[in-house]
Amino acid sequence: MSAGPPLPQLTPPLRAPEFTPTPTLTPVPTLLEVLRGLDAGPRGLTEGQAEERLGRFGENRMPDTRDPSWARLLARSARDPFTAVLLCLGLVSAAVYAWGTASVILLLVAVSCVLRASGEHRADRSTAGLRRLVATTVTVQRRADEDTAPATREIPVEELVPGDVVRLGPGDLVPADVRLLRSTGLTVHQAALTGESAPVPKSAGESDATGTDPAGTDTAGTDPAGTDPAGTDTAGTGVFQQPHLCFQGTSVASGSATAVVTATGADTRFAAAHRRTGKPPATSFERSVQGVSWILIRFALLTPPLVLMANAALRGRGLETLPFAVAVAVGLTPEMLPVLVTTCLARGATLLARTHDVIVRRLPALHDIGAMDVLCVDKTGTLTQDRPVVDRAVNAEGRDDPEVLRWAAAAAWWSLQLADLPAPDALDEALLTTADEDALMAYDGVTALPFDPARRLATVVVRTPGRLGTHTLITKGAAEAVLERCSLPDAERARLRALAAAQAADGLRVLALATAERPAGTRPHERGLTFRGLVTLRDDLVPTAAEALAGLAERGVTVKVLTGDHPGTAVRTCRDLGIPVAGVLTADRLDTLTDPELTALVSRTTVFARCTPEHKTRITRALQTGGHTVGFLGDGVNDLPALRTADVGLAPRDAAGVTRDNADLVLAGKDLTAIGHAVAAGRHAGGNIASYLRITLSSNLGNVIAMLSAGLLLPFLPMLPAQVLVQDLCFDAAQLAFAYDRPAPSALRRPTVLEPRALLRFIVGFGALNAVADLATFGVLAFALRGPGDDEALFHSGWFTENLLTQAVVMVLLSLGARGTSGRRPGPVTWSAAALAATGLFLPMSALGAPLGLSPLPGVYYGLLAAVLTLYAAGLMTARARQERRTPPVA
Repeated sequence: MSAGPPLPQLTPPLRAPEFTPTPTLTPVPTLLEVLRGLDAGPRGLTEGQAEERLGRFGENRMPDTRDPSWARLLARSARDPFTAVLLCLGLVSAAVYAWGTASVILLLVAVSCVLRASGEHRADRSTAGLRRLVATTVTVQRRADEDTAPATREIPVEELVPGDVVRLGPGDLVPADVRLLRSTGLTVHQAALTGESAPVPKSAGESDATGTDPAGTDTAGTDPAGTDPAGTDTAGTGVFQQPHLCFQGTSVASGSATAVVTATGADTRFAAAHRRTGKPPATSFERSVQGVSWILIRFALLTPPLVLMANAALRGRGLETLPFAVAVAVGLTPEMLPVLVTTCLARGATLLARTHDVIVRRLPALHDIGAMDVLCVDKTGTLTQDRPVVDRAVNAEGRDDPEVLRWAAAAAWWSLQLADLPAPDALDEALLTTADEDALMAYDGVTALPFDPARRLATVVVRTPGRLGTHTLITKGAAEAVLERCSLPDAERARLRALAAAQAADGLRVLALATAERPAGTRPHERGLTFRGLVTLRDDLVPTAAEALAGLAERGVTVKVLTGDHPGTAVRTCRDLGIPVAGVLTADRLDTLTDPELTALVSRTTVFARCTPEHKTRITRALQTGGHTVGFLGDGVNDLPALRTADVGLAPRDAAGVTRDNADLVLAGKDLTAIGHAVAAGRHAGGNIASYLRITLSSNLGNVIAMLSAGLLLPFLPMLPAQVLVQDLCFDAAQLAFAYDRPAPSALRRPTVLEPRALLRFIVGFGALNAVADLATFGVLAFALRGPGDDEALFHSGWFTENLLTQAVVMVLLSLGARGTSGRRPGPVTWSAAALAATGLFLPMSALGAPLGLSPLPGVYYGLLAAVLTLYAAGLMTARARQERRTPPVA
């Protein structure tokens, strides 16, 4: 049998689009063109054809999503700039046979890489458990041969091929991309692709006039402005809105259909969306760390040649000073930064996963969410639940009237019972929730005319209690449509229209209600009705949203609402939740703005209405251009471009697979409370990282300046290379306490931003102060030892002790800052500093001191050193207080 012509690509793969104000739609072939292109027919394939196509196109499987191997994670960890510099310094040390120096450096590199790789491996392993199969079996229509009648049977979804005819029913997952052949009242959930929370009507032809609202929602009259009446995010555009196409990753909400498969496996749009669209841009944390890193790396790489040249020129020393120069470069490099950053972030990620079911898929994203000052969310599912609730029921005078709600509930009940609907739509369900069951049972339904989108009405006929031979007709629907059928003077009709419009402008959905009495047995006639009143409905708020939003506001996070809804609906939701609305921008207005104009406007705007995916991406970029660190919460494929553009992308666990796989943080649910916990954890980790950088780099810089100066003044090296490395090891071990410290509560109330320039100013200022203390110790040693050249070992011991003690003082005082110690118990940093100080005092006089070239110091030295440290501590506190008054803290 001939393989036939190649199958056309009826649904081109989805790409993460750049912003285009007027997206174009891909032309959709007619049904006859589809069947001819597939070499198939409505009777289905034969078993032989299906077997041949399975071999040609492969199984209907999603592309494998493999987590990176351990080797790849380790290699990726080694790309850190500080790690690369340490590797270079370690190789230089090995080249000159300084094996102790080389061993210590390579050990630090190995520990850093293993910690980072293990943290990312745990996150990948957690998200692997979230991946679910799209479908398991499917009902397919096939024939044994060309002359046999088609028969239906269940087959594994992997055996589905293009050209197969499948049958779909309520609750079925769409197993591939399909073109509908026949349908009856079909609605499809396609939130995984477009983010639309309400079912979308689908039909085999250009229209499917079934006499019912295909979406299953009685949305008449809820939005006189012509906007989305259901109050859901319906910003999906393009091929997903074609009524005769359904896609893998969606599910049938109601109705049934027969369809022909047009694409399977990697050719489906759902699979195409899983293919990454390039490396995402560097986040704020990565940019900040890289900015600081490369400045320090230049200093570290320049230090060895400068030390060699200075010693050669002034002291006549040659390559014998190379190990000392390498040790000084290592002392300047914050070699524990990769280890401490990974430890801080991994601890925060583990805590979030264990206590709040938040999975951090990319460890640096935890710092990014701590630096986040703008969070972009949609409305439905995040701020509001996907259902309306009754707000008020008013009569023609605008006064509350429970009788209006009773009539509306009766109409909803008998529409459900008599129109043979599978389930009440969202608005009817809201009416029935508030109804009294005994009141509903007082009526006896006769007939029902279900909602018709052309008439924008639904009508039921019930028997009038206590009046034999008389029936009551109850009509509800769009205010405009109902008022047209009421017997009213023109002025009164205009007044009631204005009343309904005012309610809609306030962000409410509006149903109008009218009744009429008719003789039993007559056909329902929707004319000459008596207007009863209006029922207004609002979105049901997420119970935790208001509290969570208040918590985010306290932490300095501004929430922006990016929605496909009518702006009035979004503004009403913000008002109900206590979100100050600074401005509203609709998509048509946004399309007229240039990028600089939008950048200037987005910071002053709270609600962005009628947004498409392209709009969301453009808004996110504009916020970043304005200097904000942006988080984006999304769950559909339509959210993917904006989610990848944001500094930190968040997705709930039940989001579309491709969206979840591209998110930086995966939440247990679409709950802002979990985001608040993640922000706190990120600021906790970011505060500790910033404290480490401030203290370590300023102390290291001061030590290096003092050591280079002393090296040029002394006839011998101020410290032996082994002593420098042991000192660095002691300080590095003490610095790990920063990963377990708890910042002050004030640090959690503002974004944790790592500003390279502010950090460098801090380092230079406090590094110079540290160098002054070290050089003062030089004078103390000269006095205490009666000349520094008298005893080289005593000089090394004295400076070794002073360096560790000053570093301990720096750790305690700068980590506390101007807060002091009042009301705060000693934490890990304080205890670690105490251990560091004890090491500096007792190591020279211990048995381990002699192998390092250290010896006990005279008692007079300790008294003089105490005076130097006291003055140094006073200078530190004064400088810190002035710095905090003059500029905001770095973290």
